Amino acid sequence: MTGSHQGKAPTPAPLTGSAAPCWVNLMTRDLGSAQEFYGAVLGWTFRPGKLGQEFSVARRGDVPVAGIGAVATAYRMAVAWTPYFAVADADATASRVRERSGTVAVGPMAFGKGRGALAADRDGAVFGFWQRIEPATSPPAPDDHSHAWLRLHTRNAFDAAIFYGEVLGWASGRPGCCEVSYEKDEVVVDCDGRRLARISSGAVESAPDPLVRPHWQVHFLVTDVAATVAAARENGGGLVERQPLAQGSEATLLDPDGGLFTVTDVQGVTAADPG
Repeated sequence: MTGSHQGKAPTPAPLTGSAAPCWVNLMTRDLGSAQEFYGAVLGWTFRPGKLGQEFSVARRGDVPVAGIGAVATAYRMAVAWTPYFAVADADATASRVRERSGTVAVGPMAFGKGRGALAADRDGAVFGFWQRIEPATSPPAPDDHSHAWLRLHTRNAFDAAIFYGEVLGWASGRPGCCEVSYEKDEVVVDCDGRRLARISSGAVESAPDPLVRPHWQVHFLVTDVAATVAAARENGGGLVERQPLAQGSEATLLDPDGGLFTVTDVQGVTAADPG
């Protein structure tokens, strides 16, 4: 992230559980290698997913924090961390994506206890959406430092906010919808009073640097950024960039298979000033 994005990180949003607005998933090529890397770097453990042997659920303690699927090769897609947003109707959401010049690459199709799809917005940032079909059987996971938060780097933050607002029902006034507000030159998205994402302008669609192209960036909170960077390097990953925050720091890392993710110091997270 560039210097213009310095500041305190947002309060972690509840990305998992039956009432979650979002889930994060890693599309990779080798499940075992990914589990070994993220287990060593982020301290996660893993349980088999319900989608087959190529899927697992990452957990921090007893809290599910992310999904990992070895499907990048099968679907001919880049290795990447991707957010999946909860929707009421996957087919209607797919139609809204296409109507607004986005692309639906995969689905909607049966996905766990619902139907999901993988899409891209009109600037090329990849995201997913998922409709729960079966009733939820468990409450949301606790809101603690296990959860991720998101940042969309895009060409124009306000234009992107309109796209996602119309596609996902943000600021629609419906019960439980996420709210959108503006802070300086960024758009912020809050769900149930907790910060889910920031949307920042300035991305360049044709840029060779993947950090400059439009993309969703997934942030995980850690207690020690320096130790996490060292662990990533020791386990075959790499440091892309590191930036100071008002309190602590954050670092964008590359896993051995090419997946980009960011780790943010929990010292930079305060309820009084969430970002």
